[in-house]
Amino acid sequence: MRPERNAYRDALPLDGFWAAASDANDDGEMRGFAANFIAEGQIAVPGSINEQWAERGWRDCLGPFWLRREIVVPRGAAGQLARLWFASADLSARIWWNGHLLGSNEAPFLPFSFDLGELRPGTTHTITVRLDSRLPSNHPLPGIESADFTREGRGKDEIFPPVRYDFFPYSGLHRTPHLCFLPKSRLESPHIEAGFKDGGTLRVRAPSAGDGRIVLSLLDGETALVRAVAEDGNFDFSALEVEPWSPASPKRYRLRLELKRDAQTLDQIDREIGFRDVRIQHGRLLLNGEAMRLKGFGLHEDFPVLGKGQALAVTVKDLELLRWCGGNSFRTAHYPYAEETLDLADALGLLVVSECASVNLDFRRTTDATLEQHIAHIERLIERDHWHPCVIAWSLTNEPGFLAEAEYKQAAPGYFAELFAAARVLDATRPFTAANVGSRHGLLDPLYAHCDFLSLNRYLGWYEHPAQLDIAIAKLRDEFDALAAAFPDKPIFVSEFGADAVAGMHSSSDQLFSEEYQAELIARYWALIEGHQQCIGGHIWNLIDFKTAQNFRRVVVNHKGVFTRSRDPKMAAWRVRGMWR
Repeated sequence: MRPERNAYRDALPLDGFWAAASDANDDGEMRGFAANFIAEGQIAVPGSINEQWAERGWRDCLGPFWLRREIVVPRGAAGQLARLWFASADLSARIWWNGHLLGSNEAPFLPFSFDLGELRPGTTHTITVRLDSRLPSNHPLPGIESADFTREGRGKDEIFPPVRYDFFPYSGLHRTPHLCFLPKSRLESPHIEAGFKDGGTLRVRAPSAGDGRIVLSLLDGETALVRAVAEDGNFDFSALEVEPWSPASPKRYRLRLELKRDAQTLDQIDREIGFRDVRIQHGRLLLNGEAMRLKGFGLHEDFPVLGKGQALAVTVKDLELLRWCGGNSFRTAHYPYAEETLDLADALGLLVVSECASVNLDFRRTTDATLEQHIAHIERLIERDHWHPCVIAWSLTNEPGFLAEAEYKQAAPGYFAELFAAARVLDATRPFTAANVGSRHGLLDPLYAHCDFLSLNRYLGWYEHPAQLDIAIAKLRDEFDALAAAFPDKPIFVSEFGADAVAGMHSSSDQLFSEEYQAELIARYWALIEGHQQCIGGHIWNLIDFKTAQNFRRVVVNHKGVFTRSRDPKMAAWRVRGMWR
């Protein structure tokens, strides 16, 4: 459960400077780094190591890296239980407390924690973190080595540092860790389902540690709409007189849970929730019974100097740019974003497709362990984000089977059948999808059978038929028609489309990388999307230029943003604003 500060619990943010050291030979554990290491300097947390220490030769290094800091237990921790909580530690991590191993985490961009028991106020403790962005090839976010490009006969495609995805593999503590202090009798993470059908519906499962009864209050400002007590922490309500949450009116209510013994309150947690209904029906996406068209972008957590390091000012800026363009939605491509981003989307009424960290699954290398880990990551994602009204759908993977078509055809049907079935057990209130890449399978792509709506990443006019927009749009229209005929009850969503444009590059005719061509491609795609009866919208790739690993196709960054990496608009941003507003 995310850190919370109130009269009963506290959380000490662990941002600031951490001592840092590299581990080029990957023998730091053997050399005793967990107990102590000689620091090479300081790294700011939150922040990416690669950006901060590029001048030391760490820019393209995937790790391992070691970080360490000391903390002093505050006086207010007396009688409380301590929990060390990380919002993420990327891409994988091992954690020590005073030289003793607490455990590890292999789920990028997701929170994890360790219970430490009671700590004596005034005592000093050391936290040591080993970070590594080298992932195994059978991970849901699969890793790769440079030699693999040669072994696969793709030497000209080699990317440095080697990755299978088109964003930079930053290492770091990208979100602020916390040392949390909790009451011994306490509430644990609640499961909250807030819907809207003939009034508000609310289902809460609130586990607790320790004796006591649980009191639920639903508040609109200072007015209590509901107040109920349950010994087991289970609550079910219907026909609540509440206003539904929507982009036009993102109304939220405060859900308060209290653990009480007699008249004494032992613990309390609050959540800002919204009531809304999301469903796929007759080939349409319905929000509170009204058909929705998704207008928005893919984007990345990426900013100069910070890398993927969280900065709330950047979060506000990016979502305000999205709204300035007239967008109403985004996908967390290709990993879970910081929870504060979802908090802001809740408040602004933005619709979010929340995506698991899984890109380019290579079915030559997937194993039973891959599927087991993938399901576990989805479970943790849904546990973290399920109560946010902005989250209207889950995306379970992005562009699987980009390579190895034969293996994909053979192994993917069974893999996806188990993956989607397990996910639907975890959340029956939202639709599920996954971003499909154009493949030789056409209508037989194994993803289609399991998605509630079809998400297509399409780059006709860029990677295929470059600078030939008439051909590109005609082929895309034919694909829409074929999908609509084959899957009449499944809406079509263009989850990615776009073209690179280098800011300041212009042309009087269709020319790749010019601002004019990017703007025209986006406009032509949108006219097709908006005019097709089964399309529920599209997301332009990308809102903002973002850093990638080095490759001859990328000039430092991916230039598909309609804004530069410094957040300046290109022509396409103004074109989109004209279309959407």
